[in-house]
Amino acid sequence: MTPERYPSLAHWGAFTALVENGKVVRCEAFDRDPAPSPLLASIPAMVHSPLRVERPAVRDGWREGKPRTGHDAFHEVSWDEALDLVASEIARVREKHGPTGIFGGSYGWSSAGRVHHARTLVRRFLFLGGGCVDQLSNYSFGAAQFLLPHVIGTFQPVAGRVTDWPSLLKHTRTIVAFGGLAPKNAQVGSGGVGAHVLEQWLRRARAAGIRIVNVSPLKSDVPDFCDAEWVPVRPNTDTASMLGMAHTLLTEGLHDQDFVTSHCSGFDTFADYLIGRADGVEKSAGWAESICGVPAETIRDLARRSAAAPTYLTAAWSLQRAEHGEQPFWALIALAAMLGGIGRPGEGFGFGHGSMHGTGVPRVPLPGPDTPLPKNPASCTIPVARIADMLLDPGGAYDFNGKTYTYPDVRLVYWAGGNPFHHHQDLSRLERAWQKPETVIVHEPWWTPTARRADIVLPATTALERNDVGGSSRDPYVFAMHRAIAPVGEARNDRDIFAGLADRLGYGDAYTEGLDEMDCCRLVYERLREAAAARAVELPAFQQFWAEGFVALPKPDEDFVLFEAFRRDPEKHRLATPSGKIEIVSATVAGFGYDDAPAHPAWLPPQEWLGAAGAERFPLHLITHQPARRLHSQADPGPVSQAGKVAGREPVRLSPRDAAARNLSDGDLVRVFNDRGACLAGVVIDSGVREGVAVIATGAWFDRAEQNGALEVSGNPNVLTRDVGTSRLAQGSSAQSTLVEVERFVGRLPASRVLAPPAFARTEAPARA
Repeated sequence: MTPERYPSLAHWGAFTALVENGKVVRCEAFDRDPAPSPLLASIPAMVHSPLRVERPAVRDGWREGKPRTGHDAFHEVSWDEALDLVASEIARVREKHGPTGIFGGSYGWSSAGRVHHARTLVRRFLFLGGGCVDQLSNYSFGAAQFLLPHVIGTFQPVAGRVTDWPSLLKHTRTIVAFGGLAPKNAQVGSGGVGAHVLEQWLRRARAAGIRIVNVSPLKSDVPDFCDAEWVPVRPNTDTASMLGMAHTLLTEGLHDQDFVTSHCSGFDTFADYLIGRADGVEKSAGWAESICGVPAETIRDLARRSAAAPTYLTAAWSLQRAEHGEQPFWALIALAAMLGGIGRPGEGFGFGHGSMHGTGVPRVPLPGPDTPLPKNPASCTIPVARIADMLLDPGGAYDFNGKTYTYPDVRLVYWAGGNPFHHHQDLSRLERAWQKPETVIVHEPWWTPTARRADIVLPATTALERNDVGGSSRDPYVFAMHRAIAPVGEARNDRDIFAGLADRLGYGDAYTEGLDEMDCCRLVYERLREAAAARAVELPAFQQFWAEGFVALPKPDEDFVLFEAFRRDPEKHRLATPSGKIEIVSATVAGFGYDDAPAHPAWLPPQEWLGAAGAERFPLHLITHQPARRLHSQADPGPVSQAGKVAGREPVRLSPRDAAARNLSDGDLVRVFNDRGACLAGVVIDSGVREGVAVIATGAWFDRAEQNGALEVSGNPNVLTRDVGTSRLAQGSSAQSTLVEVERFVGRLPASRVLAPPAFARTEAPARA
């Protein structure tokens, strides 16, 4: 039998699904992709996984208010019963507690398609129904999102365009990459990936003679073929190293005084800080060495080389996912300003080249496919990383970006798309917070850790069980996503689930607007087509696009250089800052009066780092990074992720010396722990890991052996991370500011329970009083 073929798209790549007898048997990568992601191999197994949620289910014990343990039994009910139950709960909470009694949770990575984008759909449903508590920002670059507008008037260099790779290849002599340029991170992109090209650009950079400097605790953050210079900095101390470089530029007269005078605001105050006039501490390379562990001469030499030839500075998103995470991004901009290359081809700064697909990839300036949202009548949001705070402290005050807010009293959590028991920090604390709502409703294709902690679980389809249109503003392709198979079990797509609920709640017509699935696909594409036409880019009609399966956008006519117009004429092209310039010192931030976010880049030691008092108790700094074998926690039960486990658990990478000091060998099963919790992991000894550092990828499915603070058995490092905001300015995630210890695991190995569905009992679901 010849398999049927259906084009589709995932966040980790475009592909064709091959279907036989109604099942996905294989996924063939897009033929224009030079480096397809190995993650494609997990798709068939996950689509037909025994972990699929096949029917609506209700948690036993919900009606009695019993705790959500993650190991509860469920009973399956009909769709009519489930939708009636959900609709009545929403109506009950709205009537008693108003719109701020409902929290609309999602994290946007559920599908590369924009029609069935769960985060958009759950918000649309709740907004049209009267509003809800919404989430603001993200875990990826939350600190940068709220800092950068104060410094450069926009956060575009994180979320949007930066100087593109062709410009770097032609003009750059040195790339200094704080946090590296890891191709494993660039294999994924929100909205999908047409062609994985970071490796190509890095190889071309090496061939062009560009020297890459990898300032990171991990040598592997830049591929070996780049022959990069490795500067193994202590985690969380990049700001100190940058300040040491800035001090060298200043005291040796290597900085561009004309640029910092004409295009920047506040440099003299920052210079006083560097030489110690402000606080009596000179931020010299020697001072920086005592903090970051990089020899002073290395810091001075790097500063001199950066000033001597065209240099591009870039920082990974991970640097700002730390306590005081705003500071390294601000310091990088100040350092780039002192070098004077901002706005010149191949110079200046950017963020995220090694963090996600598409950064620096040439693309015409068009939006990606998208679906607009109505306004939220509740006008209530919280920073995304403050979920546990909100649930644990209703009515509590918190500072954020210059204002003081109050946490709402949430009684119902409605989650569609995403897994907070992966993304969030200090999962023991989140478990406690998760007991506070009266009801938790989740849409999920699989029995994830979040679904297991829900009261009502509604089975959602995967991308291959529906039609959609996918693409992003960072990738030069747009894809038709054809339905390849019938829904597994009784799964329904999120749009249809919400349409059924909206009908019951009296606003079904407003939700659907009379459009079916294919109408929506056409509408999403036509919006993009109209935007392209406005820029004289002609895209084919929808019928041709759908039949051919994709459209490729033309290459841009010229290289893009970040802030080129601003450099050319800083008056005509003023930045959206109060001064119109780059604010090395921000009077606005100073006015907030935050002791954890001063008016200019500064070294502020986090509570947990290798130089902290008492660090000998937990002497390893834990780095938690994006996994190479899955996207976040997606497809962790799949074959690609499972093949990378060690001793059946997530690997922990240690330096040879750190492993030897603990009498550990490759493959040993260990307990990684601190005062917040403990998890199991399998040892991998890696000479490319800085001493004093432990590395565990995020995303192992959270699997608590028992309640009451017992061991996590899969290797999820977020049982260890600290749940505090980066600062009162941005309230981002501080996952990278974590100290731990590692010891050999002794005792009976707890069984893992997340790779099998929960227990079921087919009973009727009683209505909640």
